[in-house]
Amino acid sequence: MASRKAAVREQGTADGESGESREFVRAGTGVDGVVSAVGYRASGLRPGLHVGLPSPYLTLIFSFDGPVTTGLTPRQAVGADAARADIVVGALHRSPAYVVQPERQSGIQLAVHPLAARALFGMPAAELTGALVVPGADVLGARAESVRQQLAGQADWADRFETLAAYLRARAAAAGPAPPVRPEVAEAWAWLARHRGAGTLRGLAGHVALSPRRLTTLFRAETGVTPKQAASLMRFEHAKKALVRAVVDGTALDLARVAADCGYYDHSHLVHDFRRFTGASPTAWVAEECRNIQAGGHRNGEPWNP
Repeated sequence: MASRKAAVREQGTADGESGESREFVRAGTGVDGVVSAVGYRASGLRPGLHVGLPSPYLTLIFSFDGPVTTGLTPRQAVGADAARADIVVGALHRSPAYVVQPERQSGIQLAVHPLAARALFGMPAAELTGALVVPGADVLGARAESVRQQLAGQADWADRFETLAAYLRARAAAAGPAPPVRPEVAEAWAWLARHRGAGTLRGLAGHVALSPRRLTTLFRAETGVTPKQAASLMRFEHAKKALVRAVVDGTALDLARVAADCGYYDHSHLVHDFRRFTGASPTAWVAEECRNIQAGGHRNGEPWNP
């Protein structure tokens, strides 16, 4: 999101014989703490439920075609107590979210680093936990809705990304310096990321010179999850990307190799995590998401909606 000309980095589309159309557009990230930005637009979809996957990042969605409707279970997602919001802020979650897929949808989804929540949202990521999603206006204020409407009215993706980037930068600047994240927590997150979620809690605690219990307390107070839980999200994220690369490259899925490369004890532990985080086996998940993958929807942050 650094400049208009450089805003859109990659665009993918997929059209089905039934009139179904999917488009995903990736943007550069010139906003501190924004890990990825994905614009999405789809039409002609068969109404149903999409599974939003856990990840080591917070989610921020600006929806242009009506509210995002989600639930912790398929039953909740289609029921009266579903969560509905045109702007969605999602905390770190460790189970799939079920998202109603309407016939038509579009918007922009950002993946936000949990340690950037203080600067971008005015609170630590842990304060977002307790609900599947939080209405974005409750976190960002009334101005966010005006920005959402402006984004929806723009026709060009580069304009949209630049508008959103300018808003987020201005918001961070107006808020002033955020209270700093404790250096032990920041280094613990960086250590986990470098090791792709592998390693032991004892080794991590020793690295930041804290007891495992003290580190866990501080880490959870900042991010909403424990170091062990964050590590499992990182391992899963890398495993998911490895499967996506195989689909894009047209190579066979080697689950044993993926498990070894991504820090799993063995193939069965990889399958266990996929069932826990997606509700399906790795091969079943790939089959279900193949169209999104081929259109580019999983290359840089996975939209909850399309």
